[in-house]
Amino acid sequence: MSRIKQRFADLKAEGRKALVPYITAGDPDPALTVDMMHALAQAGADIIELGVPFSDPMADGPVIQQACERALAKGTTLRRVLDMVAEFRRNDAQTPVVLMGYLNPIECLGWAAFGEQAATAGVDGLLAVDLSSEEAAELTPVVRDAGLDSIFLVAPTTSQARVARICEHASGFVYYVSVKGVTGSATLDVDALADRLAWLREHTPLPLGVGFGIGTPEAAAAVSRVADAVVVGSVLVKEIARIGEDRQALCQALAAVLGDMRRAMDAVEA
Repeated sequence: MSRIKQRFADLKAEGRKALVPYITAGDPDPALTVDMMHALAQAGADIIELGVPFSDPMADGPVIQQACERALAKGTTLRRVLDMVAEFRRNDAQTPVVLMGYLNPIECLGWAAFGEQAATAGVDGLLAVDLSSEEAAELTPVVRDAGLDSIFLVAPTTSQARVARICEHASGFVYYVSVKGVTGSATLDVDALADRLAWLREHTPLPLGVGFGIGTPEAAAAVSRVADAVVVGSVLVKEIARIGEDRQALCQALAAVLGDMRRAMDAVEA
């Protein structure tokens, strides 16, 4: 059983929902990423989503675009991100790590090499934003053979036929984009979200994570009522941009933001 599947099984047995924070690897400096990952895990992260910086992050708004620029300026590459995960694994063998990024860096490395190196480093899943369902049949088996889960995005505008194709190739969980737009945009309509997730559950038995537009403990709690996982990113990346390269202040701030969300979610589930 993969770490991701095990984590969701454990949470279900406990009657809790997963909290999945996102940070961009290498932002504000590659030397700080692993410490921030540990701070998030200690503050209640169930799965860590680690962004692989890319020069054209088309699904992301200005906050994460700027984070990618800062990380790239510090020399962050896919290979360095894998090294970060390997370092994280020296002290944390339980918290699942999902890499979120775009196809270009993976294709430059090579899919087979990526799968092998990611598995060796301790990566548990891949969410390649621009990997279409049409390409998935060819590429996801390489990732699966390495023991990684393939996470896919489903948008409010995704057709039923495309959802069926996506769910055919997905494992770990399915990531539902809660708003029409990029990361950090718009506001949530939880009633509409509940209806859409109910429809999506008809197409897959996998857990459903929800992200985009979740920036407060209240929003995290509301989404946790209807989803299996709550994904938060821009609110954390804003804190990183605000604080800069102060290691202690960064870890404390991220832990405070995530801890407030964890407590709000646990209060709902109790």
